[in-house]
Amino acid sequence: MKIEECIQVKRFADDYHRATVNILYTNNWLVKILEQRAHRCQITLQQYNVLRILRGQYPRSASNSLIKGRMISSTPDISRLIDRLESKGLVSRTQNTQDKRAVDVKITDEGLQLLENLENDMMLSNLLCQNLTKEEALMLSDLLDRMRGE
Repeated sequence: MKIEECIQVKRFADDYHRATVNILYTNNWLVKILEQRAHRCQITLQQYNVLRILRGQYPRSASNSLIKGRMISSTPDISRLIDRLESKGLVSRTQNTQDKRAVDVKITDEGLQLLENLENDMMLSNLLCQNLTKEEALMLSDLLDRMRGE
């Protein structure tokens, strides 16, 4: 379905306006799907993102600032996000031995297992391959990188 039909607009000011609205609309569409899938495992999309970051650090731990710097969507209170994951047994925290003010966060075996169970759903491969070829997916990714000037 074309973006004009989705949001019931007859025309845009120009092609750049159409692209901007389409990117925002598509982002919200994807986020909604991902949030629903994460919710099946009783976590939020941001919690899922933290777990993926910690899995990338595993077996090393990570600081709150490292996690915050790698988040896809920024969050003002990373400590509370970590609190929730710790209460679910998905991460553990220990005091940093070199800096008493810092905390080291590490993914637990339960967190690793949750990611393994959820990974395929969260990659959206089943959804994306219905409408895009591998070449188109690569092209889309390259275009998004170019749009950000990278």
